[in-house]
Amino acid sequence: MDTVGNIRQKASQKLKTIVLPEYRDQRVLDACRIIEKEGIARPLLLSEDKIDPNQKDRYIQEYYQLRKAKGMDLDTARKIFQDPLYYAAMMTKEGKADGFVAGASHTTSDVARAAIQCLGVDKDIGIAASCFIMVVPDCPYGENGTFIFADCGIIPDPNPRQLACISKASADLGRKVLDLIPRVALLSYSTHGSAQGESIDKIKEALSLIKSMAPDLLVDGELQVDAALVPEVARIKYPDSPLAGRANVLIFPNLESGNISYKLIQRLARARAIGPLILGLNKPCSDLSRGCLVEDIVDCVAVTAIRAQ
Repeated sequence: MDTVGNIRQKASQKLKTIVLPEYRDQRVLDACRIIEKEGIARPLLLSEDKIDPNQKDRYIQEYYQLRKAKGMDLDTARKIFQDPLYYAAMMTKEGKADGFVAGASHTTSDVARAAIQCLGVDKDIGIAASCFIMVVPDCPYGENGTFIFADCGIIPDPNPRQLACISKASADLGRKVLDLIPRVALLSYSTHGSAQGESIDKIKEALSLIKSMAPDLLVDGELQVDAALVPEVARIKYPDSPLAGRANVLIFPNLESGNISYKLIQRLARARAIGPLILGLNKPCSDLSRGCLVEDIVDCVAVTAIRAQ
């Protein structure tokens, strides 16, 4: 069975309730039908009739209490909850749903803001970031063509500690969702000193932090992408790399490189891009690209369900 099939099957083994607030989007409606038919999860389409006015008022008060120290006032909170996205996030926070998926008709910043403010950041990770599961057809690299790319959606220019946290969270997701042994590469235009620069110094510091945070994690950097992925190139450029050109988790130095890379691979190699999967929060959730297909929504729900298991 292929990667996507494995993800859907794993999600179906322990059904979780995933709330989808974008009930006006036909792609979301079609995805819910597939999810129910295949028994992947229990999708909760958050149409207006599913929103309890009393519960909504309670969520507004709770959200206001969470945010008032940041300058939030009650009238603004009420306006924010005109968007069912925040109701879905609060349902997930409270445990009435196991996770939520949105983004078909919201921007990434909209979804990330609701997720971070309502669900809260996991103290062990300390940041919110994102990753994609990339499934590249007819590809011998990574995990038989399967990779995790991070961060491609949230942090514009991660500092060394943020890079370390992104690496650890991405590796953890790989274990949980894909049952893979993560092999993490910190990508750069340099391979172990072949060039110099501030961004390279940042990656070297990040590597040191990762090794102290997760000493058992198989990780290396800084690496050019061919040295990270191609064993023959790795033997030439850096034969001492513990990855030996077999990386399956690729950590990009900034948001520009990550976002451009995933979209290039998705379009030119006809890869499946599952995500952005939001990392580092207290409950699982996923963003979607506004250009997503129905199958993309199904897959994001499946991954979110697995993370909630």
